[in-house]
This record gives sequence, structure tokens and C-alpha cells, in this order.
Amino acid sequence: MMAAQHNIEGLIFDLGGVVIDVDFDQALQIWAQHSRLPIEGLRARFKMDVEYECHERGEIDAHQYFSHLRNLLELEADDAEISTGWNSIFGGEITETVNDILAVRSRLPCFAFSNSNPTHQITWMADYPRAVSSFHKIFVSSELGYRKPEREAFEAIAKATGINLAAMLFFDDTVENVVGAREAGLQAVHVKTPADITHALEAIGEL
Repeated sequence: MMAAQHNIEGLIFDLGGVVIDVDFDQALQIWAQHSRLPIEGLRARFKMDVEYECHERGEIDAHQYFSHLRNLLELEADDAEISTGWNSIFGGEITETVNDILAVRSRLPCFAFSNSNPTHQITWMADYPRAVSSFHKIFVSSELGYRKPEREAFEAIAKATGINLAAMLFFDDTVENVVGAREAGLQAVHVKTPADITHALEAIGEL
């Protein structure tokens, strides 16, 4: 739920799970074709670990991260084959959410903030033109050098947009990111379904 503060001057949306469907198991299914491990073993080993977070902050590049995955998941695959699995996580555009963004963007600036990396960024920029073009600007963790839920990430966006943190309404499907946003001073909504976004925008009088 969202605290009833309102006075919103800008909206920030997570991409994966909020605007675009994401399923990491799709990657594991493809990587299983190149691994000595069964799919259950891959699921047990794959984590959003230190290397994953470093990659999302731009601290290590794709080759370095894929080397980590190659060792972790016992993959007999080159970078291109690992990348194919890596990019298979994306499903379809979440149409209801994009429609809501398009409905309000003329009255409120709409931004995206994704914990992402250059390999994924190239993919979603190319594959989801309607969703991508609905935002005034997209912030990517690998470019910022910070990732959600780090306070510095939200502060960097506030500085770039000129909008006070307290006047931003943030939507994310991950509880930790919502908590981090609120601790940084933003108003935030935990998104479980597209209806959560619609109801929040109705509550502030924008739909």
C-alpha cells in the first residue's frame, strides 16, 4: 500500500516485472542444454549474488559475468551462447501498465529505473519500442553505478530529474526495492498486479 502523502511531481517505474514480463527460468532452461548439471541444479546455484550485483552496477562487464556463470553453472558454452539464454528472460510487454503510463505522461513526467546491464539493455531497447518510448527517461543501474535499493541510486535520479525525492511515486514488484525507496524518502507502491498501478494513479487523481 501507499502512504497517503501525494503531491506527486514524477513517476518512476521498474521495468522487469512491472512494464515487461521477466522469467529467469527461461534462461536456465536454455543453459541446461550446455551444462553438466540438471535443471534443478541450475536453479539451486543461480542467485543474484555479488557478481550479479557488480554486473548491474557496471563494475564488471558481460564477459566477466559470463565467465562467472560458466564456472558457477558448469556451462560448456561461449559468451554468445550464454547471452542467448541471458536474453531469453524477457516475455511480453505488460500492456495495462504501458497504457496507464501513456495516459498520464502528458501531465506527469514518467521515468523508468531498471537494475539492468548492457546486454539486457540492448535487448529491451530493441524489442519493446512502445514501452521504452513511453518514458521521458530511462535510468539503468549499470550506467548510474548504483542499483536498487541503494539510497544513492534514488538520490542520483532526484538530482538528474530535479524532482525532490518526496515528490516521486515509485512502482516496483520487489519488496526490498519498495522498502529502500521509502527509506530514501520516496512514496512507493509494491506492484503485485497491473491493477495496483491503476489504483495508485486513481488515488492521486491522474486516472
